[in-house]
Amino acid sequence: MKRTTLVWLLLGIIWGSTWLFIKLGLQDLPPFSLAGLRFLLASAAMWGVLAVRRIPLPRSSRDWLLLVATGLLTFGLDYGLVFWGENHISAGLTSILFSTMPLFVLVLAHFMVPAERMTSRKLIGILVGIGGVALIFSHHLQVSDPLAIWGAVAILAGAAFAAVSSVLVRRYGGHLNPSVLTTGQMTIGCLPLLLIGMAFEGSPFDFHWTPMGWASLIYMALVGSAFAFVLLYWLLKQIGAVRSGLIVPFSTVVAVILGIVVLGEAFTWRTAVGGLLVIAGLLAASRPAI
Repeated sequence: MKRTTLVWLLLGIIWGSTWLFIKLGLQDLPPFSLAGLRFLLASAAMWGVLAVRRIPLPRSSRDWLLLVATGLLTFGLDYGLVFWGENHISAGLTSILFSTMPLFVLVLAHFMVPAERMTSRKLIGILVGIGGVALIFSHHLQVSDPLAIWGAVAILAGAAFAAVSSVLVRRYGGHLNPSVLTTGQMTIGCLPLLLIGMAFEGSPFDFHWTPMGWASLIYMALVGSAFAFVLLYWLLKQIGAVRSGLIVPFSTVVAVILGIVVLGEAFTWRTAVGGLLVIAGLLAASRPAI
């Protein structure tokens, strides 16, 4: 098996398993603090990578403004909503709903990136994905717990914020080193998460830390974030963005399977069919034109 194939599979498994470890971590730790600590540790590891590789930092104020804006969007708003939302819905469903992020990107890119206009193929893929989300929500509207509905809405909102950040980077940050970009974003994004956590969830020193809580945090920070991004950057250079992007649907399948097997999560036919529609829409919309 080729090295690129092995890395592709490994990255999909890591990303898919991250949703499981978020759920496990949330059993002991509050969402905003857990998210903030994850990216605090991950950014520290990434700063080490930058130092070892001697990668220079941006010098222009415009680049730093972009890092601040996209850091707040991606790792502040996005993951704050995702961690809070997954506290109320299953890990598998969270991964399915968050996989809509590339569909949001396609819509926003039409208006913000001149080279990425909407096509009939993209539109069909987006509509299929929306149909999948609607089918999933038709189940949650029948659930008595309103927090489950708000949890699902939070995940979609997080995906939308991440999409805005992605399009801004495409428009204004194509010249930035990906490692620098991600490190800066994580460093900036973890700050509001930690502040919100301190204000509403208490000091991390007062939390009831269990072995599972520690293991989840370390896995998410060092494996699911720092190591995963290093793998992604290597893979992008080897096989390009299109083939690397197919990891998203694969990791979604991994997350759903792990949720069922490890956590015993229920998986209704609406979630199954809706998830397949979301993945099908993503594949159709992201498929390069022939």
